[in-house]
Amino acid sequence: MNAAAGSAELPSLAGRVALVTGAGGGLGTGIALRFAAAGAAVVAHYRTNATAAHALVARIEEQGGSALAVRADLTAEEECHRLVRTAAEWRGGLTALVNNAGVQPLQDLASMTVADWRAVMDTNVLSTFACTRAAAAVMRDGGGGSITHIASIEAHRPAADHAHYCASKAAVVMHARSAALEYGPDGIRVNSVSPGLVDREGLAAAWPDGVTRYRRAAPAGRLGRPEDIGDACVFLASPMAAWVTGHDLVVDGGVSAGPAW
Repeated sequence: MNAAAGSAELPSLAGRVALVTGAGGGLGTGIALRFAAAGAAVVAHYRTNATAAHALVARIEEQGGSALAVRADLTAEEECHRLVRTAAEWRGGLTALVNNAGVQPLQDLASMTVADWRAVMDTNVLSTFACTRAAAAVMRDGGGGSITHIASIEAHRPAADHAHYCASKAAVVMHARSAALEYGPDGIRVNSVSPGLVDREGLAAAWPDGVTRYRRAAPAGRLGRPEDIGDACVFLASPMAAWVTGHDLVVDGGVSAGPAW
């Protein structure tokens, strides 16, 4: 089945335009592919990985879909606005935004500087705020839409050496709730998705203990896949979630259901 025709497993987003930030990375690529499989035209944002973003566009087009790669540095507010304008002008509108772009460095609090803190906050929180603000203005004029922030289960459960990341993702969850409150009258729904540990190439080799412990702790018995997160985002952008807003959808294989001690 081609990417433009939708999928029996997914609600149809045919005729819609979705912007996915951070689509040059593995998780963003997975999200973008699921939107394409649901029939949406996809704008794939990237900052540094042009090769991956253009390969993603080629893959979607080869499967019969429609996609556009756009570069932007989302730590700059004007770049966020330019990205949204470009996405909206491409097909004459924008109906879905997934704020996926982010960083996850490891650093202990004792050695963390203000510059280190700001680098994470600007990438993970400022970009979400600015892209959402720009997209909401477009969606308001177009009759509404869906915005989804990619947060993390670390918004709710801290991890060592992740203080800046955890704080940024907690901010993203609360921003989604606040935006849902304020943009709801304009027909704009805003939610967040909090993934657990999502598999990527080389992860098991780089962190075998962590992967083993996660699999053991997850009732589902496995790590997440990018398409698991993509499916959640497609659902939230679809008419099936028409009465879902201000919600944080945890997609972690059940790890959060486990006892804390």
